[in-house]
Amino acid sequence: MREYTRTQTFVANLPYAAMVMMGAVLIARASGFPTWALAGALGYLAYGIAGALWIMVFICPYCSYYDTRGCPCGYGVLSARFVRKGGQECFAEKFRWHIPVIVPLWLIPTGCGAWSLSRGYTSGLAGLLAAFVVNSYVILPLVSRRHGCSECPQKEGCPWMARGSPPG
Repeated sequence: MREYTRTQTFVANLPYAAMVMMGAVLIARASGFPTWALAGALGYLAYGIAGALWIMVFICPYCSYYDTRGCPCGYGVLSARFVRKGGQECFAEKFRWHIPVIVPLWLIPTGCGAWSLSRGYTSGLAGLLAAFVVNSYVILPLVSRRHGCSECPQKEGCPWMARGSPPG
């Protein structure tokens, strides 16, 4: 099994971090009131962090990368610090059951950005929405599928790999 360095793990997490940060800005731009904009942006950032933790708690214990440096995003090592290992035979079921929790991370900012554009076009907002869409719907899935998923020993039974596209 390939082991990833801390630098490789950091790089593997950049698309997700970029998605969450750009998403927070898109949500903030959708609100006409500064208080709601801040609340929406902070809520989305918290949701992005909670989504990663949800994966670590409810999916990672069933992954063959659990508690190894073979996990490209490092979730497997983090998960082992606070959750016991589960049976790998349950991975596909756990993945299928829990991944919908994070799907709104892709959908909410896209909707907010489109709604903001419909209320008033600016090239900056259009550029941010385009960057969010390219990062979240193209780059993040490509990095996941070509980087970590392609080497995963559980890819044959994984709902994401079997579907041909990522969640979201």
